[in-house]
Amino acid sequence: MRTRHAVGAGIAGALAVGLTAGCGGGGGPAGTATPRPTPSAASSGSSRSLLTGEPGTAGRVIAVKIDNVQAARPQTGLNDADLVYGIEVEGGLSRLMAILDSDHLPPVIGPVRSARETDLQLLADYNRPVLAFSGAQSELLPVLKKSTGLVARTGTKDFFRNPDRPAPHNEYLRPKGLAGSGGVAKDIGLRFAAKTPAGGTPATTTSASMPAARFTFRWNGSRYTIAMDGTRSPWTADNVIIQRVTVKESRFHSRTGFVPFSATVGQGSAVVLRDGRSYAVRWSRPSETSGTTYRLGGATLPLRPGRTWIILEPA
Repeated sequence: MRTRHAVGAGIAGALAVGLTAGCGGGGGPAGTATPRPTPSAASSGSSRSLLTGEPGTAGRVIAVKIDNVQAARPQTGLNDADLVYGIEVEGGLSRLMAILDSDHLPPVIGPVRSARETDLQLLADYNRPVLAFSGAQSELLPVLKKSTGLVARTGTKDFFRNPDRPAPHNEYLRPKGLAGSGGVAKDIGLRFAAKTPAGGTPATTTSASMPAARFTFRWNGSRYTIAMDGTRSPWTADNVIIQRVTVKESRFHSRTGFVPFSATVGQGSAVVLRDGRSYAVRWSRPSETSGTTYRLGGATLPLRPGRTWIILEPA
């Protein structure tokens, strides 16, 4: 069974106690593995998380928008996510979305940043999850708050600022306070198997790009280490999916320029990385309420049980 890994570095000052707990995933120092809690009797046996394939059911889903520019790094709490999405935003930069389940929450996660139209479509198959964010474009914000596909949360008592980091890269979230708000995790199309699938090609290093952002994934023999914009991070993944999507202008415009919308309904090509191998697959999501499947030769390619990073790379 996968362990949750320590995720913190560089958080100090007046909020050091709370953030250190968040950075460690269990209070440990950076680089120290923190075991994931053993499933209870009620959730053990044949029960498996629909989001990670690990023993024990997933709880309610919380999606958190995470800053990903240099001033925001290292972030906090990402190695406690079940999934992490990389999404293009203005200027061709990247932003992250961490998918947490309420049964395995870090004490703190962040820095939290604003929502985009892409989030509405991406989360529509997650059974009304919480979306935690720092704000949104003026026309988008009421759409988020009225959405029947998600529960919008911003500016509550669960969010706080770290004065030792520069704004706007210093807002953090204690996700436990939102744990009861969202829907229970459901099948989003992923399948898992411990055995490495046949096919694919050996690949120890693979990259994904956006106009002004780059992700590099390196297999170290047990999992993938992650570098962003050329800088190594504390984050790791058991699987990586580079999903090539159509990017067009969002219907919610900005005075500062082009706002990207990454379409996750449709079909296209993708690359799946697991166990040091690369698989060229086809992704398909017929509608917003459908899960996304990743198929090789007509059959769904199983992921390794564990955490998955999905990069929405412009096609």
